[in-house]
Amino acid sequence: MGKTKKQDNTIVVNKKASHEYHFIEDFEAGLELQGWEVKSIRAGKVSLNESYVFIKDGEVFLTNCHITPLNSASTHVNAEPNRLKKLLLHRHQINHLIGAVERKGLTLVARSLYWIKGKVKLKVILAQGKKLHDKRAASKERDWNRQKQRILKGNNS
Repeated sequence: MGKTKKQDNTIVVNKKASHEYHFIEDFEAGLELQGWEVKSIRAGKVSLNESYVFIKDGEVFLTNCHITPLNSASTHVNAEPNRLKKLLLHRHQINHLIGAVERKGLTLVARSLYWIKGKVKLKVILAQGKKLHDKRAASKERDWNRQKQRILKGNNS
C-alpha cells in the first residue's frame, strides 16, 4: 500500500538552451525512429547539444541529434548518427508553430528527450533568442543566488 517511487524518465536534456533562449511555450512530440536508434537511446548514447528543430513543407523535423550506433546493431542497416528525424505532432500544433515561427520570428528548440509508456518523446520549445545583456543578467543572477546559498549555509553551521 506504499506509494511507488516516481521514476525519472528523462533520457537527455539540452542544458545550453535555457542559457540561449527565453522559453514561451512547449510541445510534446513523438519521433519517427528506426530500431537501432531506439536501442542506442535506451543505452543512453544520444546528444541534443547541437540539435535544432525546423519546419519544411508543413512537417516538423529534428536535425543534428546525434545518436551513436551500438556495435551490436544489425549489419544490414546503414546507421547514420545525425539522420533527419520527423517529429509527430497534431496538424493544429504544426499550424500554430508555423504561424509563430514565420510571423513572430520565434525559434523551435529541442529541450529534452524522455520516455512515456515505452515511447521516446521530445519536448519542443517555442522560444525567443536572448540578447547578450539578457545572458549577462541571468549569469549575474545565478552567481548571486549561489553566493546567497553559501552565506546561508555558512551561518547555519
